[in-house]
Amino acid sequence: MQSRSRRHFIASLPAAAAGMLLSQRSSARSLSPPPTNGRASYAGRLPWRTVFVGEDKFDELCREAQRGNWAALPLGQRTSTVSKALLGTRYGSFTLEIDDHVEAASVNFHELDCWTFYEVSLAFARMIHSHPAPWTGPELLHFIELERYRDGCCDGLYLSRMHHLEEVFANNERRGLGRNLTPSLGGLPIRRDIKEMQVAWHRYRYLRCNPSYRSGMAGLEGRVSRLPVTYIPKGSVAHIESELQSGDVLAIVSRDESAYTSHVGLALRDGSTCRFMHATSSRAKGHRCIIDGRISQYLAEKPQDLGLIVFRPSEASV
Repeated sequence: MQSRSRRHFIASLPAAAAGMLLSQRSSARSLSPPPTNGRASYAGRLPWRTVFVGEDKFDELCREAQRGNWAALPLGQRTSTVSKALLGTRYGSFTLEIDDHVEAASVNFHELDCWTFYEVSLAFARMIHSHPAPWTGPELLHFIELERYRDGCCDGLYLSRMHHLEEVFANNERRGLGRNLTPSLGGLPIRRDIKEMQVAWHRYRYLRCNPSYRSGMAGLEGRVSRLPVTYIPKGSVAHIESELQSGDVLAIVSRDESAYTSHVGLALRDGSTCRFMHATSSRAKGHRCIIDGRISQYLAEKPQDLGLIVFRPSEASV
């Protein structure tokens, strides 16, 4: 978030909430980074071991990418190649809830949920295309921040993170980081009054520890409610599977009226069909990152799902 928009956002909050946000921002601390081979360094607000979990897996992924020359692949294929290397990683909930107060870009290679599975795959794919090896952890966090936070900026405040995929897609498309293909694939308009995080605030560490955030979250969810959103009904998805490419972000629209989407993953071309790669919480499917069946079949088997939103990411610079 740029300084002007941040000031406008804070000014729009109740006095108590604004005071807490500014106080937390001023108290956020910088810590010494680990060695980075002369490239990007870490000067974040939380300890490195808190924001970057699984350096051994990151290093192995870097070696695989260098050996396989993944950087030469188109972005979609590069992203799906990274995600396939992450298959088998166990599912973990709330891995972004890493502090009581301070928000920071983070990664956990030991556990991924559906959102972080796609984010990490895409961020790593963008990173290895940005310059030749070696690559560093702080550089990966840069590309995660670019995708996860409003206008690509985490300012230490929980509300600078985009908590709804509809905002992620709209914000990233505005910044030239991809295109929402849903309208061009026959998407139908849908409008909801989003209240998911206002209602379920007790599930989120930052909202439990900072009650004044809840009014700010109400404002953010109000903005998401006003975004123009379209979706492809699940009965039509089989007809547009041929238009999907590996690495496309596939967001599942739910019947739950408090939100638009309930799940997300990545497309993987398989001949004339498209399979669904995702981190699943299903014990029957292994509670891990998997390649599932055709996306149309996946939707058909789930009565709680209405359809699909499709976003195609673009390259991003350092």
